[in-house]
Amino acid sequence: MRVFKLLFIFYIIQAIIPQKACAYLDPGTGSMIVQLIVAGIAGLGCTIAVWKNKIIKFFRKGSKDD
Repeated sequence: MRVFKLLFIFYIIQAIIPQKACAYLDPGTGSMIVQLIVAGIAGLGCTIAVWKNKIIKFFRKGSKDD
């Protein structure tokens, strides 16, 4: 149990201390980010459309106007 506590403390210290990031963003990264944003918006729109129709059908089924 003591070993797990020491490892946990070690990982917390590593996460807190800032380190130099050696990262490279190639030209394709920008287009990938744009694709993720567009796909997220399209998925959200489809999800809203599906749930909207289900909710409307549920409430119309219970009405006595039909």
